[in-house]
Amino acid sequence: MKRNFYGTKPTNPDLEVQAIMTPPRPKSRKRSTAAALKAESSLHSTFYENMTEHVFLSELIQEAWFGFGEKIEVLRSEVDDSGYDLALECNGTLRHIRLKTSSAEAQTARQTINAALAKKPSGCVVWILRDEDRYNRRMSFTYRFFGAKPGRRMQSMRAFPKGKNAKGGATRLKNGHSNSRVIAKGRFKKVRNMGHLLELLFGLKP
Repeated sequence: MKRNFYGTKPTNPDLEVQAIMTPPRPKSRKRSTAAALKAESSLHSTFYENMTEHVFLSELIQEAWFGFGEKIEVLRSEVDDSGYDLALECNGTLRHIRLKTSSAEAQTARQTINAALAKKPSGCVVWILRDEDRYNRRMSFTYRFFGAKPGRRMQSMRAFPKGKNAKGGATRLKNGHSNSRVIAKGRFKKVRNMGHLLELLFGLKP
C-alpha cells in the first residue's frame, strides 16, 4: 500500500476534503468578551479606578439627598500612606473610606489594605464590584462593606495576615514591619443596595 508524503496510510479523500472545508468552531463569545474586558481593565486600571470612584460618589450623593435629604461633604487624601481614599461626612459622622474595585466577573477572593486605616475615626472599606454594560454604555455596582458602626473604629488589623504590594514585596514601615493586611471576601458584609450602604456608613434610615 502506498503511503502519503508524511509516511502514513492514506485516508478517505472525501473525509479529508470535508475536514479542510469545515471552519474551526468559534470560541464562546461570552468567554472571549470577558477576557477582552479583563485585558482592557488591566491596561487602563487607573482610569477604571477613577471612573468607578466618580460614578460611586454620584450615586451615593444622589441617594443621600433624594432619599434622606442629607448632604455629603467629600474630602480626598493627598498622601498614599494614610490608608484611605476618601473622607466623607454626613449625618454627624466622618468616615475614612478605602475604596476597592473589581469586575463582578472576577474571582477576587480577598483585598489588601493599609492597617493605618484602623486608626482613623470610623475607618472602613467599601468594595465595589462593577458590572459593565457595553450595550447601554453604563456601569452598575454591587457592594461589600468592612467596618464598624458609625462613630466607631474598625477592629484591629493584627489578627489578619500580612499582605504584599503589587511588586511582590511587603509594604513596610520604618521599623521594617509590614503595614498591609489581607481581608478575605467572607469578612465583608454584603450590601443590599445604596440605601443599605448609607445606613452602614452614616446610620441613615428611611
